[in-house]
Amino acid sequence: MLQSHVANHAKYGKIYTTAAPGVGRQIHVIEPEILDHVLRVNFWAYEKGPSARISLEPLVGAGIFSADGEHWKWQRKLASNIFSVKAFRLYTSEVFCREAHTAIDYLNKHVDSGKVVDLQQLFHCFTLDSFGEIAFGQSFGCLKDPEHPTEFATAFDRLTHLLAGRSVTPLWGIKAWLTGRSKQIAKDSKFVRQFALNMIYERRNSQASSPAAKHQDPRQKDLLQLFMDMGDDDDVEEAAKLSDDMLVDSVLNFLIAGRDTTAQSLAWTFYLMHRTQAGPEIVQKLVKETNDILGGGEPTYESTKKQKYAEACFYEALRLYPSVARNSKVCVEDDVLPGGLKVYKGERVAWSSYTMGRSTHIWGPDANEYKPERWMKGDKPSSTKFIAFHSGPRTCLGQQFATIEAITIMSMLIQHFTFELVDPDHDPAYLPSLTLPIDGGLPVRVKRRENTLAA
Repeated sequence: MLQSHVANHAKYGKIYTTAAPGVGRQIHVIEPEILDHVLRVNFWAYEKGPSARISLEPLVGAGIFSADGEHWKWQRKLASNIFSVKAFRLYTSEVFCREAHTAIDYLNKHVDSGKVVDLQQLFHCFTLDSFGEIAFGQSFGCLKDPEHPTEFATAFDRLTHLLAGRSVTPLWGIKAWLTGRSKQIAKDSKFVRQFALNMIYERRNSQASSPAAKHQDPRQKDLLQLFMDMGDDDDVEEAAKLSDDMLVDSVLNFLIAGRDTTAQSLAWTFYLMHRTQAGPEIVQKLVKETNDILGGGEPTYESTKKQKYAEACFYEALRLYPSVARNSKVCVEDDVLPGGLKVYKGERVAWSSYTMGRSTHIWGPDANEYKPERWMKGDKPSSTKFIAFHSGPRTCLGQQFATIEAITIMSMLIQHFTFELVDPDHDPAYLPSLTLPIDGGLPVRVKRRENTLAA
């Protein structure tokens, strides 16, 4: 499907329209100026729309991911306050280092053995375990045995995969009923949400039996506690207080927004850095920067901000393989786009960040090449040119969070190991999902890095 977006824009230009019975007219764009209008300038004229809420409801409920209007505005304000808490930012950095050590311990068991390791699966376990600590104050334990995912990870992954086609596949409901997918979605949704609810009940019971525990427990800095604190605030109106279901929605929304996206972007980054045509220079530059800044030590919240080449490697992979490869908004009041094209209420404006990342109009003649150096020159591109983290009022709250997480694990793995793709000439496909995983994973062989500064 993504290749058809690329082909259509190559054939018809920066903007074209399609229409289908039951769907109506869709306007497909890759022009940054138009996206700036839709996502920022005239933000309130465009919404996610009911189809997004219906298709994602089994996983995200009424959370920020698919919310619109005043409900979205309230959730955004709440989440923005949490991400601005300094203690939370520092806590997340500590978690990333701790879980990265667990990943290193796993790889040390297989180093130099010639055993093939699925690096994408390792990254999925790393981001899930990190999120477990950050959200609930405890790891899920996936990194202890990445080859055998936990029940929660299995249910969550299956649910995201099954929901991927819900909003784009004609007659999806009938097909899902005939194939039994509807039952599986209901089963996995119930399990995932009940798991999160149990965490909430456990926290509430712990604090009810010992009120002082809230202030003594180091988990007081985790996402769940911060949401609970804001919901219990005396200054918050009763109608705005967070119910347990709303807490579940809030936490699971951040899980879907931050777990798969970062893990898969890391997998694409390591693929692009290690394939044959990349040559050794990119990894060499990354190792040098890591050693120069960290000197064999661990990354910190502050040090990751200095690791500009590591950031460039990660963002360049996101440019070519964005986590959310296509997106759209539904018009809720008649509008006119830059250039004069009219959009009527109920019509959709759609864009493909995958296609935009490959546009020579936007990125120049070398748009299809992986070049981290393009991020080291002058100002960063605008958010409607590099749209991997969205743009406007709905810009991803976790951009810095994801960047720090990625740089931390990249740095610590590169300090200790070298990686060799099992097939460095293979051009992997992506797997249809809510995000953009590598189909078949990322099989690599791992060796211990010689002359490392890391302890």
